[in-house]
Amino acid sequence: MKSVIFIIDGLGDRPNNEGNTPLKEANTPTMDRMAKESICGLMNAVDIGVRPGSDTAHLAILGYDPYENYTGRGPFEAAGVGIDVQPGDIAFRCNFATVDENFVVIDRRAGRIKNTAELEKVIDGIEVDGVKVIFKQSGGYRAALVLRGDKLSDKITEGDPHHEGVKVPEIKPLDDSEEARRTANIVNKIIKIAYERLNNHPINEERRKNGLPPANIILPRGVGKVPHILPFSEKYGLKGACIAGTGLIKGIAKMVKLDFIDVEGATGTPETNFMNKAKAIVEGLKTYDFILVNVKGADEASHDGNYELKKKVIEKVDGMLEYILNNIDKNEVYFVLTGDHSTPIEEKDHSADPIPIIIWGKSVRVDDVEKFDEFSTHKGGLCWIKGKYIMPTLLDLMGLLKKYGA
Repeated sequence: MKSVIFIIDGLGDRPNNEGNTPLKEANTPTMDRMAKESICGLMNAVDIGVRPGSDTAHLAILGYDPYENYTGRGPFEAAGVGIDVQPGDIAFRCNFATVDENFVVIDRRAGRIKNTAELEKVIDGIEVDGVKVIFKQSGGYRAALVLRGDKLSDKITEGDPHHEGVKVPEIKPLDDSEEARRTANIVNKIIKIAYERLNNHPINEERRKNGLPPANIILPRGVGKVPHILPFSEKYGLKGACIAGTGLIKGIAKMVKLDFIDVEGATGTPETNFMNKAKAIVEGLKTYDFILVNVKGADEASHDGNYELKKKVIEKVDGMLEYILNNIDKNEVYFVLTGDHSTPIEEKDHSADPIPIIIWGKSVRVDDVEKFDEFSTHKGGLCWIKGKYIMPTLLDLMGLLKKYGA
């Protein structure tokens, strides 16, 4: 038996004035068919009343306690952009941004600059106080920063004010340790060095001539120490892979040592190539015991408050599922369909609202649910569960769960 956990990022929502959500209103014949053939329920990825990030949610769904394995988003972003992070590294997410001569932030995204490959080179590889700096852009204004060396700590503040019109904040230690003071001092130096090297870079001079904001500083945030995480194959005895379009999910996959299946056109946006992903899942099941799938577009639409686009993305996902179900054997594959968190249109951000979940496959206890949405699946046999129970449930269905006791 093989298994798939298929996550529609940001799937859940809250009812509008008509009592509808994008999922409830969308035309989803395949999802509804699956619900009729599945055991259904509601799920909170981390815990009831917790608003999870996509990172903590995916860790929990994979069976890794985020309270033990999550130190910050930086390590996962860094792994996702291709940096070979090592336990003990200190990692950050970064923005290329625009500041004036007083370090007041003018534009947190440097005019959404698209190509920063040349700018990356003036920061990557520098050394500050004996600490190696690894820096890599991840497309557009985003980048990742990794510090590698001795006596480092992630107990420091961040360098992104998250607002324009204010100064870049000084990095400060969050405890009295020598490591935290040293790390804060090093990051402050890196920010200043980055400004000195970026401000008059030919690319930024050209941007100024064209009336565009220069990408003349980096703003680090999401700091975390790269943790020791047990590889997925050792934890479960399964050969696993991941299909996703976003760097964060790729990073999570790499941190738990899931193979990554690259899919042409997988962008992590509402314009991603849905059918190429569907075909990759079917093909991947010929090689792997387990596949984690993330489809991001619905979450992007939610963050923009775009109800109709979210509904449209969900309908495209339904088309993916139709192809998949037509090309896999129910007697060979267990299929979990869910989300990682709700992203209500009214909030434009993640919420703690539970999300629908179904498990489709051989010998599941099919219940009376006939539609896949936030209102129907709560009547199903899974009831209301936490994400950490998904993998044990799959292992049991697959006949791989070890007996507890005699």
